[in-house]
Amino acid sequence: MKALVKEKEGYGHLHVREVLEPSPDDDQVKIKVKFAGVCGSDIHAYEGHYKVRTPVILGHEFSGEVVEIGKNVTECKVGDRVTSETTFSICGVCKYCQSGDYNLCNHRIGLGSKQDGGYTNYLIAKKESVHVLPENVDFETASLTEPLACAFHAVEKAQIKAGDIVVVLGPGPIGLLTAQTVKAKGATVIITGLSHDKVRLNKAKELGIDEVIDIEETNISDVVSQYTDEYGVDILFECTGAEPAANMGLDLLKKKGQYVQVGIFPKSHIELNVSAIIQKEIQFTGSRSQKSSDWKPSLMLMNERNVNAKALITHQFDISQWDEAYDAIKSGEGIKVSLTPVEDKG
Repeated sequence: MKALVKEKEGYGHLHVREVLEPSPDDDQVKIKVKFAGVCGSDIHAYEGHYKVRTPVILGHEFSGEVVEIGKNVTECKVGDRVTSETTFSICGVCKYCQSGDYNLCNHRIGLGSKQDGGYTNYLIAKKESVHVLPENVDFETASLTEPLACAFHAVEKAQIKAGDIVVVLGPGPIGLLTAQTVKAKGATVIITGLSHDKVRLNKAKELGIDEVIDIEETNISDVVSQYTDEYGVDILFECTGAEPAANMGLDLLKKKGQYVQVGIFPKSHIELNVSAIIQKEIQFTGSRSQKSSDWKPSLMLMNERNVNAKALITHQFDISQWDEAYDAIKSGEGIKVSLTPVEDKG
């Protein structure tokens, strides 16, 4: 079978090549891939900024059909439409594994980074990670379950009540999914972006987000003041990973407001206005990836039409068209890009 493989570290080194078709062991599931999304981490891996275990097949956002199961598998059956968590293995003994916080296990191995992922025809997932799709979730929608689970994980970090005023900084895929998840909880949502985010800001309007702001054209502080009688917003999700946005977010929050850092900064240390955190008694929380308990609620959000994930897919290519996929994302034209396998002709 053909796979899109990151062959070694550094910029590039991502090529389609022939690989052996995998087989599941007793506790594993073999999935025929239908769609696999391109995540920011896949872009960073291609550019050499995100370290993966090479050689490895990239792709951790995917959907597919079960074609073979190990003898101990009862979680699904052949023919089921499924998606899978990215967790392929964990240590199972640390306190994070014991509490279900698999995303924090130091020994976790994830699909598409340290274990072969979805940019191919078939992959192997561990049985506990596989989720059968609900009736109203098609394959394309299901391929975005992982990013939605990341957004859901972040939203669960805050105590959101109906009527809260919430700002989401950044209209990328995670920002748009976070905004929809927050809105499903009954909050009023303001999402922001820059002028070059026009496609994504227009998508936010299409998705029914309450207020969509280009901060290069409109003073976001004025908008927040109008919504909150100058107190500031109740909750803020920073989904850009940009230092200026983080500090702007702290300014927009009310006293005793909740700040959730979702976006990943390009460097480990930034200049942050910690005085605002102290003086305003802000609850500052980080959110890392997703964990098992985030998946079923995310699938239900899509199944019940409370989140329209499929609407974020703007481009589709097969795995041999990586360059086109990459250009669509880097140009800003693509919101979410989906890859399909290259079928074997023989």
